[in-house]
Amino acid sequence: MGELPEHLKYAETHEWAALQEDGTVRVGITEYAQRQLGDVVFVDLPVVGTPVEAGAECAAIESVKSASALHAPVSGEICAVNPQASDSPEQVNEAPYATWLFTVRPSNPAELNDLLTADGYRLRYD
Repeated sequence: MGELPEHLKYAETHEWAALQEDGTVRVGITEYAQRQLGDVVFVDLPVVGTPVEAGAECAAIESVKSASALHAPVSGEICAVNPQASDSPEQVNEAPYATWLFTVRPSNPAELNDLLTADGYRLRYD
């Protein structure tokens, strides 16, 4: 499976979630997901201020092979998006764990506990 940062949490829909010091949750896609997609050519990010529900579609990512929905790993409100991911979507392939896509201000931070650990994700998708 390659690199799988231990400090992140993982959704079954292949997004990673990183709890930030300010309590927000930064979100990107896993290395597994970017390998399945192939060369990413477009990222359609959510609008800041949009409410999201855990597990619900909130954005999209397109590659030369296919398009895929991105899901919010936790419920809350979109509080930031990464314009560099839209401007240079190839960054998702080059550095999936360094390229965040959007940030959620969670309404229920305990939902992070419902996500997979690195070991749990590895067991399912390795």
